[in-house]
Amino acid sequence: MIEWQEAGVAQAMRWCSPGGVPAPRRVLVADDTLTADAACRLACEGTALLWRGDFQNARQLLQALARRIDRKARAGSRCAAAFPEAFHRKRMAQAQRARILGRLLIPFAAGHVIPLRRAPDVRDACVEALGSSDEARAIPLRELLGLIGAHEWRRKGVPIAALGGRIHPHYGVFSPVRGEYVALVAEAPLPAAAIGGLAFDIGAGTGVLAAVLARRGVRRVVATDLDPRALACARDNVNRLGLSASVEVIEADLFPPGRAPLIVCNPPWLPGKPASTLEGAVYDPDSRMLRGFLAGLASHLEADGEGWLILSDLAEHLKLRSRETLLEWIGAAGLKVLARHDTRPTHPKSADPDDPLHAARAAETSSLWRLRDQKTGDG
Repeated sequence: MIEWQEAGVAQAMRWCSPGGVPAPRRVLVADDTLTADAACRLACEGTALLWRGDFQNARQLLQALARRIDRKARAGSRCAAAFPEAFHRKRMAQAQRARILGRLLIPFAAGHVIPLRRAPDVRDACVEALGSSDEARAIPLRELLGLIGAHEWRRKGVPIAALGGRIHPHYGVFSPVRGEYVALVAEAPLPAAAIGGLAFDIGAGTGVLAAVLARRGVRRVVATDLDPRALACARDNVNRLGLSASVEVIEADLFPPGRAPLIVCNPPWLPGKPASTLEGAVYDPDSRMLRGFLAGLASHLEADGEGWLILSDLAEHLKLRSRETLLEWIGAAGLKVLARHDTRPTHPKSADPDDPLHAARAAETSSLWRLRDQKTGDG
């Protein structure tokens, strides 16, 4: 619950944060008379602002707060730092920015109705992400806009050239907007036994890689994940693409039972603690998923089978993990590298010289590592 005083009367409301942000301790009522400078000062001091004015003015205020925070961040970033310090500094700045911007709150009435002037109808977006609700709640405007954006992604879908169709990401499931890794899976030579056979997709997410494998002629794909949102998203996309007879989505921690001639995994690329559900697709604490995939791969591969590890080397350029460490993990798991297919990212950040991580992003390569049990031949 959040609590505040309004017109001399104590008030309380249920707190709602899809990202898991703790409820603020200090809350003031704010409206269109509040200036951006005053709002920035209060938010930086830790005070949350429960909005009672025009909804569109609240959006403009949030943008004004972001501009002020970003100006301070740019001024502070002029002091150059080497990796990994530059990376950790940026992560801390991003977390601080999210905390401050998350202190502008929007009230919900029952049924996800916003009782403010010029407020949009967000019921469909909120039900998709939060489920139904019959009580009043307060949500950070920044997170609410994230729900609205996710609803649009889900409604419109993301075009995937390798599928000749679209993938529809759900809220909290990472969207396959970086198409280079999908193209790697679409173009790498399939093991002979996988054609018309079986494959495992470890960490299915939206289900895009499982769908690509099925479209390439793999008769049966078992896709696994632990996140309920990802499981629902992958099943939805498999059904939309008409691949439910070929792709089975199951809940499992990494590997399903049995062995397969092809096992594919696209783990989070950076070691670190995710700050939100969505960041779980990018940050892997202590490289748990990467190391778990490598450690269990040989015991789940059929004879002469291949494991495909799709991984960016951004962590290496950021000095968060070395190539030598990765190769040691591969060797310690009883695996050998059969081949590696590389591609360069084309996302906008790789070409942004103002990004503190530009030097690392500009050098980044995404790779598909074809791995095999050391006890088998090279084929």
